[in-house]
Amino acid sequence: MKPLVNPAVRLLATRSLRAHRKAWAAVFAAVAVTSVLLGALALAAGSAGLGHARVERYAAAPVVVAGDQEVRWTTKPWGSETQTQSAGLTERVRIPSATVDVVRAVPGVRAAVPDHTFVVREPGTGAGAEPKTYPGRSWEAARLAPYRLADGREPRGAGEAVMGSGAGARVGDTVAGRKVVGLADGPAALYVTAAEARKLAGHPGSVDAVGVLAEPGVPVDTLHARVRAALDAAGLKDTASGQPLRALTGDGRGGPEHLAAAPARMELLQLLAAVSGTVVLVAVLVLASLVAQALQQRSGERELLLSVGATARQIRASAGREVTRVAGLAALCGAVAAVPVFLGLWSALRDRTGVVPEGLELPSPPWLFAASLVIAAVVVGITRLVVLFAARRPGRPGKGGVRRVVGIGLILLGVASAVTATAQGGEAAGAAAGAATVTLVAGCAVLGPWIAGAAMKVLDLPFRRLGGAPGRLTAAGANAHSRRLGAALVPVVLVTAFALVQLSAGTTMGRAADEQARAATTADLALTGTTAERVRQLPGVDAATDVLRSSVVLARTEAGAPRLDRLPVLGVDAAGLAGTLDPGVVAGDLAGLARTGTVAVGADMADSLDVRPGSTVELRLGDGTPERLRVVAVYERSLALGEFLLPKAELAPHMSDPYPVRVLASTAGATAGSPVQPEQVSPPGAELNGIVSAVIVSAIGGLTLLSVLSTLTLIGAGRRGELHLLGQVGASAGQLRRMLGLEAGFLTATGLLLGVVVAALPLTAFAWALTGGLPYLPPEQAALIAGTVVVTVVAGVFLPSRRQRA
Repeated sequence: MKPLVNPAVRLLATRSLRAHRKAWAAVFAAVAVTSVLLGALALAAGSAGLGHARVERYAAAPVVVAGDQEVRWTTKPWGSETQTQSAGLTERVRIPSATVDVVRAVPGVRAAVPDHTFVVREPGTGAGAEPKTYPGRSWEAARLAPYRLADGREPRGAGEAVMGSGAGARVGDTVAGRKVVGLADGPAALYVTAAEARKLAGHPGSVDAVGVLAEPGVPVDTLHARVRAALDAAGLKDTASGQPLRALTGDGRGGPEHLAAAPARMELLQLLAAVSGTVVLVAVLVLASLVAQALQQRSGERELLLSVGATARQIRASAGREVTRVAGLAALCGAVAAVPVFLGLWSALRDRTGVVPEGLELPSPPWLFAASLVIAAVVVGITRLVVLFAARRPGRPGKGGVRRVVGIGLILLGVASAVTATAQGGEAAGAAAGAATVTLVAGCAVLGPWIAGAAMKVLDLPFRRLGGAPGRLTAAGANAHSRRLGAALVPVVLVTAFALVQLSAGTTMGRAADEQARAATTADLALTGTTAERVRQLPGVDAATDVLRSSVVLARTEAGAPRLDRLPVLGVDAAGLAGTLDPGVVAGDLAGLARTGTVAVGADMADSLDVRPGSTVELRLGDGTPERLRVVAVYERSLALGEFLLPKAELAPHMSDPYPVRVLASTAGATAGSPVQPEQVSPPGAELNGIVSAVIVSAIGGLTLLSVLSTLTLIGAGRRGELHLLGQVGASAGQLRRMLGLEAGFLTATGLLLGVVVAALPLTAFAWALTGGLPYLPPEQAALIAGTVVVTVVAGVFLPSRRQRA
């Protein structure tokens, strides 16, 4: 029997594919766009996975000994195996100075060169000029690159320095109070004597890293093994968290140079993974709707085939073969187009200064582009899987009891997820709100025919009484084809809800954070390149506080699983907060921050950790040092100032550069509304994540708009006989146009209304959980969403009929 089935299936697929080219065109477009999106995301994830910090200063050192720039936390979730989570550190983890002597004694080591890095500041010239900053090192460490003298001589005293040629200085110039006695190749940097470097670095007894130079003929692997064994035998630990020292080779040597590269890479990978999941969910909804509609229009043809002896299995196999052919070619085209899309995105990120952290390399080897072909195969598989559900023998919507139960279940699950978001905070609230949106849209997709029928019942009487003949035609057609109307309604709801959630979530958070920042910053003067101690000596200054910016790592469990969050924090002077910074204290007193070992906590975080003034919080500071801090105050303006405020004296010793970012001051002649930039923290990698998210969200929005246009065009193509018959029985062209206009108006109004309802619940939960208020969307963005939906629906309804009349 099997040899008879395959030829029949091939014949049915071939003939049907030729007869329904226009119907499959919509599926082709959707599959191609999905393949482009997922292919570009896969290439981006692969490039980020291969990413590493660039090796520059240690290029001549085959082995570099440094601290572990990751913090780890191990715990045992409920009923599971032990799990370990890690998070990158953005402040330097230093190592004991004794490491230099241990490494020097290793056989095969020609030299072990300690490296101290620091920042040298030169006051700007002119009123309000920003100070110039130069990275500083010892001239001894310059040979690790190596950077060689191009002119002059090496420094010999505390008042002398060698400048990197990138600074544009000349021999004999004075830079930061030091005479330039030599010029070296390489970037702008200031090199001083080893003794001066230790003094300026300000951490006696420790070094930043040790560069290891090998004797001639010693292989890197051999040298690394010997150094590793010597470090283990000596039992040396870093000076922060007490972790074993690391001996780095190859690309790993770039980590101690560019501290922000590794954390940014991990955050980019997490972002791409989350976005990819959203794209897959949206693509499944879009493809399921289009394939189901394409097959639904052939219900009469399928019934005829069944009546002449074809089996349901043959018909499903034939439909699957058709879809595979269409989707295969479309996915291949999308895979090819994904390459320039990915290259364009990566080029834009590299060209925009400050978006990608300095030193983060995102390679794109030729073999990586094969990933887009793998994704194309996955997209074809997803599309083929949809046929199993869409190619069933059609039945009346009213008999779909199982479908109705599933739809109602999805709606209830979405509501429950939205309610859960109100009890969460931070990323957990955002994830719950996002899950609620997708679940609610999926529920609307399953219940599409019933939703469309219910909406039409409300408008049936106005259409019949006020719409004349076109209104009666619209009402009759809607009642007879509720399944078709539901299929047209679902993508409109999807694009409206998706756009509202994606745009409103960001604007709601941004608006609340900006309002809190303006309320929290009460200073009338902000200065850079100085310290609060100096500012307090200026006439008329009543109070001043240094502002230090760093990060901490918070370890906690979520549903029993370990989680490490890297959060931005501020370091401040407790005595200078009055009149400069008002976090909005709701419990306790910020005066307690005058003592080290203390912390102030944001209200939402305090609720999450169940702490209050007098409680203790365990944090890992920027260099990984664990500290148990006593809570002295709880404040409400955490969206602007971060979840934790620490004393400057607590934070500074654990920072690579403890110099204040700026000084906030209040003066005796302060006036209301003084133009001071509000103090506001930014989450790690916020700009990079924002740009990538905006590009991907725009692309997903384009996919959903394509689904609206394709679905309506597909439906319009399937109504050719219906519209032709109406014309034959006396309907004029004007009446048909008004009928189509009423249908377009119905789809637009109902789709926008349902989209707003679907988005409103999770958005309200999200906004209430994070800001304590309602969601916000600028009027111009709301008008853009509505206008785009109207134009797309009208085009999708009228274009097929225009082609038919033409």
